[in-house]
Amino acid sequence: MQLPPVRVQLLRDGARLPARATELSSGFDLAACISAPVKVTNSPVLIPTGIALQIPPGVDAQVRPRSGLARRGVLCTFGTIDADYRGELLVTLYTVTPGLTYIVEPGDRIAQLVFGLLAPVSVELAEVLSHTARGAAGHGSTGR
Repeated sequence: MQLPPVRVQLLRDGARLPARATELSSGFDLAACISAPVKVTNSPVLIPTGIALQIPPGVDAQVRPRSGLARRGVLCTFGTIDADYRGELLVTLYTVTPGLTYIVEPGDRIAQLVFGLLAPVSVELAEVLSHTARGAAGHGSTGR
C-alpha cells in the first residue's frame, strides 16, 4: 500500500527537511532552526525546527529522542504529531541530571521523527471486561 508523501513546509531561513542519517534508519533527524545557541538544562525548553508537516490520514508521526544525545543525558519528550496539525514542529528538550547543561547550536540534530500506520480501532463502553490470568495487576507485576 503506497501512501501519499509527508509534505514539509520550510517556515524560515535555516529550516531543513527531516532526513534519514542512513538508508536503513527508521527515524528522520530533526534539526534546530534557531538563530543563536540555546542552553538546555533539566527544565524543559522548546526548540523550533522551522518546519510544518502535512501528514497523510492514517499515519502516526512521533517525535523521539536521538540515541547519541540520550547517551549524554539529553532527552526530548515523546510527542505525537496529528495529521490535521499544520503549525510549526517544536521539540521539547531537557537534561536528565541536575547541573548538566547542553548547548544546542543552530542546525544541530535534536530529535528524530518516526512514522507508523495507525491501527484501525474504535472505542466502546463496556460494563465488564473479559478475564485474564494477569487481571488488574499493574506495574512490575510480571517480574523485574
